[in-house]
Amino acid sequence: MATITLEGVSKAFKGKPAVDGVDLSIDDGQFLIIVGPSGCGKTTTLRMLAGFERPTSGVVRIGGRVMNDVPPKDRDLAMVFQNYALFPHMTVAKNLAFGMRVRRVDRKVIDREVASIASMLGIEALLGRKPAELSGGERQRVALGRALLRKPKAFLLDEPLSNLDAALRAQMRFELKRIHAQFPVTTVYVTHDQVEAMTMADRIALMEGGRLQQVAAPEVLYSEPANTFVAGFVGSPKINLIPGQVVRDARRPTIRSMSCDIPVDGTAGAVLASLPHDNVVIGLRPEELRPRRPATGGLPAVRGVIELIEPLGSETHVALRVGGHVLTCKCPPRAGLEVGSEISVEFDPEHMKVFDGDTGMRLG
Repeated sequence: MATITLEGVSKAFKGKPAVDGVDLSIDDGQFLIIVGPSGCGKTTTLRMLAGFERPTSGVVRIGGRVMNDVPPKDRDLAMVFQNYALFPHMTVAKNLAFGMRVRRVDRKVIDREVASIASMLGIEALLGRKPAELSGGERQRVALGRALLRKPKAFLLDEPLSNLDAALRAQMRFELKRIHAQFPVTTVYVTHDQVEAMTMADRIALMEGGRLQQVAAPEVLYSEPANTFVAGFVGSPKINLIPGQVVRDARRPTIRSMSCDIPVDGTAGAVLASLPHDNVVIGLRPEELRPRRPATGGLPAVRGVIELIEPLGSETHVALRVGGHVLTCKCPPRAGLEVGSEISVEFDPEHMKVFDGDTGMRLG
């Protein structure tokens, strides 16, 4: 196992930056997921770790050793590709054993190791088949088994679940977490799927436009987003981001938004008091907006018209038009709501996130 470090790593193609000044440290045995929208630079970053791309500038270290000029075969990494990259003419057993055969491992050791990993992954019955005879989930297990048998310093996985259906993706997420618990090898996993990132990672590196936007544990990324991009990318349904204006008085600043004056205390309030402009954006998660109840202690509330109701069994998602904005709220099931009716929803300002309206960065 090994630590992985990127120091000011950049990559440009034909003069256009794909990755721009990435600084990232991955601890030994950590499961880090690089997530972001298509074209954000996450796969290019992984390819630089693997040695398939050379950084335009910066340093890649694996286990403390500079790897910029080290070819992929000498980096002692195992990579699992989106298309699995299995040898089509070989059986599952031979695909699993390939790396050990190249290293001239004793045949008895190979047979024992292949049988052990096949049992762990539940593919014992597939050992005599070829990849064309396997389902997508079975091919994924074979690719993972082959990587595990390499016993590398680190695993690199590039969108490994994107070709699977929803139910199988959920199952494979569980399998990957279980495997990592048994084999805690440093793992760098690339995906565009925030659900994969939030449910599997020890830490998440969120990228956009070739730059890291935030690196943190999943729960921190959700509750303390660094900017409006992070806030909007993480969470389903998406966070409500609504523009507001700072109103300053002698006591404490408030934010006027959706015809409502919202008090702001704590660190965010102190920052607002010295903000050089009045433009802000407030962020409210759908679960933080709830139908107003009697005697709630004067929490801020807004009134709007229901435009859409999505019953999801344990909860109901409601699209509520408030002036020129549409807010998404999570409501209890069977709440007796109707499209076209008016309701008031309230929220606790202590849970509200406040962002600079010009830069998008979080305040406080």
